[in-house]
Amino acid sequence: MTATLRFRHVDKTFVRPNGEREMVLSDFSLDVGRGELVAIVGSSGIGKSTLLHLAAGLEQPDAGSVEFATGHSPRLGMVFQQPRLFDWLTAADNIAVAIHAAGGDVAKAQEMLTAVGLGKYAHSYPLSLSGGQRQRVALARAFAIEPDVVLLDEPFSALDELTARKLRLQLQELWLDHAPSGILVTHNTLEAAFLADRVVVLGGKPARVEKIVNVAEARPRNAENSFYFDLHRDILATLERHAG
Repeated sequence: MTATLRFRHVDKTFVRPNGEREMVLSDFSLDVGRGELVAIVGSSGIGKSTLLHLAAGLEQPDAGSVEFATGHSPRLGMVFQQPRLFDWLTAADNIAVAIHAAGGDVAKAQEMLTAVGLGKYAHSYPLSLSGGQRQRVALARAFAIEPDVVLLDEPFSALDELTARKLRLQLQELWLDHAPSGILVTHNTLEAAFLADRVVVLGGKPARVEKIVNVAEARPRNAENSFYFDLHRDILATLERHAG
């Protein structure tokens, strides 16, 4: 497997407001393959989002390295739990701003809105859209820049389950069309099993890899396939064994 993103022997310690030092990662290594989506699951506070922040350059490791093997400065698309749209810009303009910053053709904004089923909402402002529609705009924005790597930080956790289900299918379609590499941080083990190529289960303090589950199913995937429910139960059992 050719890696696009590599965590190499990473250490990361945070100083809490009371002055206490907490090591979140110690000698942590992980590869993300080209075109692969890796889901990371684990208990709250274990370091899942820290890994995303390190990949995005929002945090720096205390030791070790985070490396990209793209042959150029990587283009990163990010999707957060909240859409983080500019309320004063239309849906199309929110996407166009990102495309312009990446040096692309802003005309692609309309194309990407159509790709996520929001073509007729191009001139709508975020406050007039539902939560699910705003998150669709955020997905479109992340993929509109033709990213090398997409980082997803619990992107559907703030949505009701029916809307989240629709957006998981939407994300699968975008992945098939664009084939970036990526990391998905989620508490939803069924979501991880359905979307990812590999699920990395974290445990301990500092975090360590307790198990890696390979999801040997081609896309497009059927969310009703019992295979994913079986994987979900396996992942959940591993989390419960290493909880606390």
